[in-house]
Amino acid sequence: MVMLLVAAAAHSQVITTRGGEEHEPGSWICFRNSVELNDMPKDAELRIAADSKYWLWVNGEPAVAEGGLKRGPNPTDTYCDVVRNVRGLRQGKNEIAVLVWYFGKDGFSHRNSPTPGMTFSLRVNGRDAVPDGQWRYMVHPAYYVPAGDVPNFRLAESNIGFDATKDIGFEKAGFDCSSWPEAETVSLNEAGWNALEDRPIPMWRDYGLKPYAAVERKDGSYMAHMPYNAQITPYIRLRSLGGDTVRIMTDNYMGGSAANVFAEYVTRRGEQEFECKGWMNGHYVIYQIPEGVEVLGLKYRETGYNTTFAGSFTCDDPMLSTLWQKAQRTLYITMRDTYMDCPDRERSQWWGDVVNELGEAFYALDENAHLLTRKGIRELMAWQRPDSTIYAPVPSGNYDSELPMQMLASVGYYGFWTYYMGTGDRKTIEDVMPGVKKYIHLWKTDSEGLVVPRSGGWTWGDWGEDKDMALLFNLWYAIALDGYGRMAALTGNDGEAKWAARTAERLKSVFHKKFWNGKYYVSPGYNDCPDDRAQALAVVSGVLPKELYPVMRPFFAEHMHASPYMEKYVLEALCTMGYEQDALNRMKTRYADMINSKLTTLWEGWGIGSEGYGGGTYNHAWSGGPLTILSSMIAGIKPVEPAFREFAVKPAPAHLSHIDTKVPLSGGRAISLLMDKDCHTCRISLNVPEGTAATIYLCDGYTSLTVNGKRASGTSKRLKSGSWTIEMSNDATTPR
Repeated sequence: MVMLLVAAAAHSQVITTRGGEEHEPGSWICFRNSVELNDMPKDAELRIAADSKYWLWVNGEPAVAEGGLKRGPNPTDTYCDVVRNVRGLRQGKNEIAVLVWYFGKDGFSHRNSPTPGMTFSLRVNGRDAVPDGQWRYMVHPAYYVPAGDVPNFRLAESNIGFDATKDIGFEKAGFDCSSWPEAETVSLNEAGWNALEDRPIPMWRDYGLKPYAAVERKDGSYMAHMPYNAQITPYIRLRSLGGDTVRIMTDNYMGGSAANVFAEYVTRRGEQEFECKGWMNGHYVIYQIPEGVEVLGLKYRETGYNTTFAGSFTCDDPMLSTLWQKAQRTLYITMRDTYMDCPDRERSQWWGDVVNELGEAFYALDENAHLLTRKGIRELMAWQRPDSTIYAPVPSGNYDSELPMQMLASVGYYGFWTYYMGTGDRKTIEDVMPGVKKYIHLWKTDSEGLVVPRSGGWTWGDWGEDKDMALLFNLWYAIALDGYGRMAALTGNDGEAKWAARTAERLKSVFHKKFWNGKYYVSPGYNDCPDDRAQALAVVSGVLPKELYPVMRPFFAEHMHASPYMEKYVLEALCTMGYEQDALNRMKTRYADMINSKLTTLWEGWGIGSEGYGGGTYNHAWSGGPLTILSSMIAGIKPVEPAFREFAVKPAPAHLSHIDTKVPLSGGRAISLLMDKDCHTCRISLNVPEGTAATIYLCDGYTSLTVNGKRASGTSKRLKSGSWTIEMSNDATTPR
């Protein structure tokens, strides 16, 4: 999967309002023009960019809803949509209407430009289709920013108000805009937009307007429930005498202990309908309805990143099946313009979160999901500063602090390298390697070979207490060196690969000698409870010698300090040591409240709200590590060669007697595994997709391997593409 990012036409100009006009944050601007086509439009391509979002109608029919991506691909430039086979175009005159929502302020996922507007470049049947005359514009009189709490500073979006008594219906066919002022055109550089970069991810998926799963009425409000936590635009149909104000928000309005977004609608007289164009999320929508307003219908439109839930995992332990499915749902709701920590408080691409999310995506979603990972990788390195530091979240207009450990995780084994192993996208690794090299070499080691910690802008190791920061710095550095060395070898930088290996081996040796106290690792001067995060990273990085696995094993049953973000590495460490049952026991203990909750998504911390970390949001995909563990280490499916061209299958079911899982690959293919075991036999049905090969390994506790009725010699068997029936047997002992 390799897609090149191609710069849009350099001659594009920004269509904007008259010079000198000022626009408040949250402004909405209408543009209209027409295009005459002499032929039937068999092939049409529209390049259109906006600051910040746009809606497009052609001949009165909706063509694009919420187009545009938050700025920007780097600190200066702007994304440009490429819309092919534009809906609604026809031979003859075509009326074009565009509504632009100008954020007008920075956020943790958007860098504002000083110029509201759009670009518009249309080619039809291989020829430029030039608009008939000057674009005309008007600030939409119905939109306003309602009074009340504004969204917290992390969000570039404003609350949306719409006064139906002032609506002009400008998007309809036949609308006369001749009295509007002519729009001005300025160069991309003059607008502050600079170069345009083609949108690297799909347009949003629109699931259509749907009735709510249930609606309750209480004290003048309607609580309209979705079947799950979703990104939605709420809809209402009503009858009013006019001038009434309806306020709309979700149960998640204060998600993360900070104001998010709400909508407000002022009614006109008669029957009418309203759908808010700005998305919000939650489990139910709250419609605050004034007395005298008759509600005729309530619906919602779910939109989201254009991927499918192509992966699956179920087993005979309902708690684990539910946990996997909640992790999948949480992953999806934290994807849109970028990967997000959460879809409420921040909508920001924190890379500690992304590292966990990109790993989950290979087991949960189709190949479109990895385009969002690639976008994030390229953005992270494109925002690298002249001093070689990298930071997140980016894109960003009002945040610039480096979290050193998150950055090490990003460029290391679990970040960029995991993306490559899942996709085979060598081009992206080649493109970002120069920047990664600069960042890695910012880090220095002392005379012993241990890393010299860098404070960055925020010296953050995890939420929670009992963090042994000296250990965490060294171990994240070792993991980063592992990923960097692999990327260096892949791209022909053999000297760098050897340097990374030498540096890592020296660090690991010194680390163990200096910090091991006979039972666990602890740094000098650290006096709090021993850190389970650090012990986990010591295992997965290869620092802890295998002969000490039994010594370390009881530690993880006694110490539970990691947040859900770092818990993933604890569970992986237990499985790496061969203690899968311990991992499942701990998983069920730590996640019990989330599993048993009526909420369909996982939480930022082990509690919600004031009982959680960082604000206590209830939709944080960094908590979805169990999804990766269940698919890759319990079902046992892992890539051996990039893009799963070769993969390993080594189930470690522990107490599970039944596993049914699917791992999606490119082109609609999927690895599928169905396993049933009893005391003496483990039976597996395995589909190895076309273009791949698998190696099946004996599960621990079994001694013989039969494939399609033939006894295999040894403890493994390589399988070509096709369907396979595997039986593992042991008549002498009971499997572990």
